Amino acid sequence: MHPITARATWNLITAALPHAHILQAWEWGEFKSRYGWTPRRYVWHDPHGQPVAAAQILRRSFQLPTSRSKSVQLPISILYSPKGPLLDWENDSLRACVLADLQTLARRERAIFIKIDPDLQLPITNNQSLNLQLPTSRSQSVQLPNWHPSSNQIQFRNTVRLDLARSEDDILAAMKQKTRYNIRLAERKGVHIRPGSRTDLDLLYRMYAETSVRDGFVIRSADYYRDAWGSFLQADLAQPFIAEVEAEPVSALILFRFAKTAWYMYGMSRETHRDKMPNHLLQWEAMRWAKARGCDTYDFWGAPDEFVETDPMWGVWKFKEGFGGQVAKHIGAWDFAPSPTLYWLYAGVMPRVLDLMRRRGRHRTRAALD
Repeated sequence: MHPITARATWNLITAALPHAHILQAWEWGEFKSRYGWTPRRYVWHDPHGQPVAAAQILRRSFQLPTSRSKSVQLPISILYSPKGPLLDWENDSLRACVLADLQTLARRERAIFIKIDPDLQLPITNNQSLNLQLPTSRSQSVQLPNWHPSSNQIQFRNTVRLDLARSEDDILAAMKQKTRYNIRLAERKGVHIRPGSRTDLDLLYRMYAETSVRDGFVIRSADYYRDAWGSFLQADLAQPFIAEVEAEPVSALILFRFAKTAWYMYGMSRETHRDKMPNHLLQWEAMRWAKARGCDTYDFWGAPDEFVETDPMWGVWKFKEGFGGQVAKHIGAWDFAPSPTLYWLYAGVMPRVLDLMRRRGRHRTRAALD
């Protein structure tokens, strides 16, 4: 377990490992470092010195306010490896080594817990949850010693992925007929898709805020998204696409890419011209762009936890389903807690804190649109 401090080295190593993910890229850790987290990056090598595993771990320490302008840093923290660690999870000895080292790190850092959330699919095709088990090289299932499924799933547990390693004609042919029709309809109705740039960040946030108020989800401040989108744009790891009708922006998406995968992480739209199906053409042009840049997978970034009509993401899922992608179910987030008592206290308090933050976030977003 060796620390890495060079951006180019880190991204080169992680892009080549199994289950590479944009949230394990150097840029994600640097971005989160501006919002209270400290990134640490570790690599494991085989006996020949070749990297076989890596984990970008974000650390947040706790501070106790003592006055209006001062606070005391407490000797406790939380650790989180978003979509990590990266490794061959069917390698039993490697998996055991990495998890043991992460447990040691959590104890050394006096962490309430360390959370991992590898981009690892479950080997099942039905809708049942098997999150207490992991596949092994013997096609059996084993439990993670001392780890348990987290009650706080930061990332989507499930997603939808589309294979880009086919011709455009084959990709279109695999879509549902209605989706293909809507793509052509948007083209006939004069929807124009243009790539966005840093000068569009304010426009993108405005549309994103409108979408959040309309659809009832909470977003962060404008500065946060300008930073997130802008820094990845500058690193050539993100690309916005904006749909316009007669030069009027009506919807947009922001695509992130790393290794050979593109992620549709942010989407936004307005009420106007929805009958012209701009979102269908947006997705198609984003797919074509990703394919042209060597990506072989298009990740729609999110699907329902349960595939029933009452799930909050059912409508979003039905839209994504039309493009012919495959559901990818993951093992979800797992926690290791050196101190079960501290973990229990944290788990009891944090839902209330998060609920308060969400209510404040909704109010702030509505005020920004006034």
